[in-house]
Amino acid sequence: MAKYFDQNNETFLSVAESGPIFTHGSQLKFDVPCQKNSTKVPGIEYNTPLNHDLYSPSPIMALSVKANPKWSPFQRYLELLHILVERNLKGRYRGSFLGVYWSLLNPLIMTGLYAAIFGAAFATYYDNSILKYVLAAFTGLIVINFFSVSTSQALASVVGNGALLNKIRLPISIFPVSMIVANIFQFVMGPLPLLAIVTLINSKNPLNVVALIFPLIALSLVCAGVGFLVSALYVFFRDLPYFYELVCFVLWISSPVFYPAEIVPEKIKVFLQVNPLIPIIESIRQISLSSDLPDSILIAHSFLNGIIILILGWICFRAWQKQFMDLL
Repeated sequence: MAKYFDQNNETFLSVAESGPIFTHGSQLKFDVPCQKNSTKVPGIEYNTPLNHDLYSPSPIMALSVKANPKWSPFQRYLELLHILVERNLKGRYRGSFLGVYWSLLNPLIMTGLYAAIFGAAFATYYDNSILKYVLAAFTGLIVINFFSVSTSQALASVVGNGALLNKIRLPISIFPVSMIVANIFQFVMGPLPLLAIVTLINSKNPLNVVALIFPLIALSLVCAGVGFLVSALYVFFRDLPYFYELVCFVLWISSPVFYPAEIVPEKIKVFLQVNPLIPIIESIRQISLSSDLPDSILIAHSFLNGIIILILGWICFRAWQKQFMDLL
């Protein structure tokens, strides 16, 4: 194992000797194997074509990371996170006309469908206003969409970067984190501005617009915790994506997204309390669709769920992390 030391004699990266490190200016470069028919991604410099013979001598793929000798470990982590998030977003929307705005168009289309099918039936629960039903459905959809997309991408992040991890010593946790952060950026650029405008029009209070950040932070904590858990489990159980699709569907159907919570029987409501997305959805709706001040109890409930899930997910991830490399 070859190691690179910065000027403070601190190890930046450790690389297998078959992939030597070399420096160029202020950048650190290291070689990693490239799989047959791999997809070229931003942030990667390719020294050989990607359509090589699988059984030919191992091709080289050089990945550049800026190496400032004055960086702390946290700064290095953030720099690598920035590179992975940028690569993820560029790779996801390369050639796309709308780009990140698909994250806004999708819930808008689904909201229109729900309004056309259920609007008249459920409007009585929203002061006989189909518009209020539309806004309620939209707020529920952006939450459930963010959760399902970000955690599903985090699920495959560790296994999907197994070849890189076998060659280079990197913090494994950065891969699920990068998926969550990429989706946060996508949410900020897409649904959040529209949600802020709706909140300001309905509440007529800028404080409510600012308060939106609290349930959204709680949502990010929930997604990060679940992302750590499922990305670790996927290393051991490769059938997990199929089961997780069912989990996401259960969370969606058990959340009051397109139906009012009042129609759920009391006996069933007890079981729905384990759904961590419900207090987040209810908090966002209370902030954005009413003229009242933000409900601190709903916000606290959302944060409590988020912190508990994040801690549990992180504990499981760290406990199983030592076994990852034998299975990747």
